[in-house]
Amino acid sequence: MKPTDFAVQLSRYLGTYLPGQSGASINTVLSYRDSFSLFLRYCNDIQGITPQKLTLELITHSLVEGFLLWLEKERGCKAATRNNRLAAIHAFYRYLQIELPHMLSRCQEILAVPYKKTQKEVMAYLTLDGVKELLSQPDNRTPSGRRDLAMLSLLYDTGARVQELADLRIGDVRLSSPTVIRLTGKGNKSRLVPIMLPTEKLLRQYLDEHDKDYAAHSGYPLFCNRAGKKLTRAGVAYILDKYFSQAKMKGGSLFPESFSPHGLRHSKAMHLLQSGVNLVYIRDLLGHSDVSTTEVYARADEHFKRKALEQAYPSPTPISETTAWQKDDDLLAWLKNLGR
Repeated sequence: MKPTDFAVQLSRYLGTYLPGQSGASINTVLSYRDSFSLFLRYCNDIQGITPQKLTLELITHSLVEGFLLWLEKERGCKAATRNNRLAAIHAFYRYLQIELPHMLSRCQEILAVPYKKTQKEVMAYLTLDGVKELLSQPDNRTPSGRRDLAMLSLLYDTGARVQELADLRIGDVRLSSPTVIRLTGKGNKSRLVPIMLPTEKLLRQYLDEHDKDYAAHSGYPLFCNRAGKKLTRAGVAYILDKYFSQAKMKGGSLFPESFSPHGLRHSKAMHLLQSGVNLVYIRDLLGHSDVSTTEVYARADEHFKRKALEQAYPSPTPISETTAWQKDDDLLAWLKNLGR
C-alpha cells in the first residue's frame, strides 16, 4: 500500500527535520511523537479514519478541535496538556507551510485553532530554611541516601531542569578547579554551571565511592537507579517527593502543599535574585534564551518588588502621627462599645 501524504510528511518531520535541521532534543521529538500517536488514536477510534487512510486533506479545523475536546472530556487532560498537544500540531503545520506551499490555506486553517486560556499557577519555591530542611532528610549512612543527597544538592545548586539532571554523564562533571557541570538543555544547547564547595565535596565523595564500578567511563550516567540505569524524570520526582513529605512533617510552615523538582530550580533563582544577583547572570545559569523569561522571578517576588519601590525615591505621602483622641483609652473604649 502506498503511504499517504500525511504519513510521508509526518515521518520526515519527526525523523529528519526535528532532530536534524531544527536541532530539537530527543525529548521534544518524543513529546511530538506522543501527541501525534494520540491524534491517530482519536482519528481511528472516534472518527473511523484508520492511519493508513488519513491524508492531509482529511485533517480539518473541526477535526483538530474535536481531538482537543476528546483529550479534555474523555481522557481528562487539563488545559495545559491540551495546549501542549496543540503546540505539536501547530509546529508540524508551520513546517508544512514551507514544504507544501500549495497547502498554505489549509495550514493556516489549522494554525488558527486557538489555545485554551489557563489559570496562572502561583510559583512554588522554598525558602533557604526550607531547602536546608529538605536536604537534611537523606540518610548519609546508606549508599542510596548519599546518592540522593548529592543529586538533590546538585539539582538545587545548578538550577537544572530535571531532564538536564537525569541526562548528566560522568564526563559532564569537571572537578578540577573551578568545578563546573556541563548541562545540556532545550535545543541541545549546553552551558557550563559552577557549583558551590559543599556540593562539590558531596559529588567528589559520591564519585569516589563508585570509582570501582564506573568512574572511568565518562559516558556512564552520573545518577543511576538500583538496576544501574540512569534515573528518569519520574524517578527523580519520586525521590524528591519522598524527602519532601518527610521534611513537611517536621517543618510544615516552610513548605507548600505540593512540590516538584522544578521547584528547586525556582528556589535557586529566587534566592539569587533576593541576594542581589543580576538577572543576566541568573538567565545564564538557568539557560534561558532571553532575560524576559527570567524576569518572571522578579515579578513573583513580593519582597523584591517592595525593595525596588522603596529604593526608587522617598514616598511623598506624609507620615501620620497619632492624634490625641487615639491616645485616650477611655474614649476608645467608649467608641468601641457604642454600637453594642
